[in-house]
Order: sequence, then C-alpha cells, then structure tokens
Amino acid sequence: SSDDIEDVSLFDADDDVSRRSKKSKIRHPVASFFHLFFRVSAIVVYLLCELLTSSFIACMVTIILLLSCDFWAVKNVTGRLMVGLRWWNQVDDDGKSHWVFEARKVSAQGSKTSSEAESRIFWLGLITCPMIWVIFAFSALFSFKVKWLAVVVMGVVLQGANLYGYIRCKVGSRKNLTSMATNYLGKQFLRQTVAKEDQTAS
Repeated sequence: SSDDIEDVSLFDADDDVSRRSKKSKIRHPVASFFHLFFRVSAIVVYLLCELLTSSFIACMVTIILLLSCDFWAVKNVTGRLMVGLRWWNQVDDDGKSHWVFEARKVSAQGSKTSSEAESRIFWLGLITCPMIWVIFAFSALFSFKVKWLAVVVMGVVLQGANLYGYIRCKVGSRKNLTSMATNYLGKQFLRQTVAKEDQTAS
C-alpha cells in the first residue's frame, strides 16, 4: 500500500516560548536529559553487562526496556519539545498507511521557537546512537556473538525508526527529497556552466 503524507500543526503549541532567547538557552532541561539518558544508558549497559553480571536474560531485558523507553520518549515527547517535530504512522479502515507529521507553528515574527542548543543535542543524539548500534551489529556478527545479535538488531531497529521518522518529518516525503536533490544538482550544474562560460569569455 502506498503511503500518504499529511502535515498538521502541532497541538498545544506554546506561542509564549517564542518570546524567550532562541540561541543557546536550553529551555527543556528534563527533556534534553531524557533524550540522551535512555539511549546512552542502553549503550553503557550493553558494553558493561558482561562485567557486571553473568545473566544474559537480565542484560537483554534491561537493554530492551531502555531502548523501548527511548523510542517512546523521543517519538512522543523530546522531539516535540526540543525541535517542534512529531511523527507517527496510522492505518485507516481500508488498510491504507498514512504518515502524519506535526510541526510547531512558526511565530508571528517568522522565527523558530526551538533553541539552537536543544536542536544540536536532539539531532546529535538522534544520529550518533543508531550509528553506534550499527557498529555493535557488525562487531557481534564478525565475532560470532549470535546471542547478542538479536539485542543489537533491536537497538538498530528502534533507534533507526526514530531517525528515519524525524528525517522524513524534517525534509518531507520521498518526492520532496527527490525534488530537493534534483534542484540542488541542477543549481550546481548551472553554476559550473556559468563559471566555465565566464572563464572562456575572459
């Protein structure tokens, strides 16, 4: 089934937040903390669990719980508060899949209400941690740690799903992404052509 893309305004958008400082102040310290806490904790537990305990089941359950808490918190809370984005997928009665993206309304002055510091923290955590889990996946595969492979795949899937959702939320649908890439390549080609013509004329 084909995916439909729908953009809607973020519910309960806080208009008064736009009056505060926008550059370096972290307005949501608790959200920023938990944005990194669950995902970093899952990585730390994965690295240290064999040193701390010999129970694989306890380690696996702890890591999956941390990854699940991270998935829910990032998808529903921290993305909304820190960068004004939220996404989800819903299936209607006909079985058709709909991607729904929420974005915080732009203030009357046309400025964004999220701070640069929070945005950096959000995107850095969102991109870096799935890359670490991919490294863990290759490490577990090549070292033949088959029992850990399932845990690592869960990390890649849960954190990769959030990354994919927010990238689509940020840049739009695949069609928009394709048109952006086409426009960029077209502009680069035009610039090179004009530069060559200028050099030839001079």
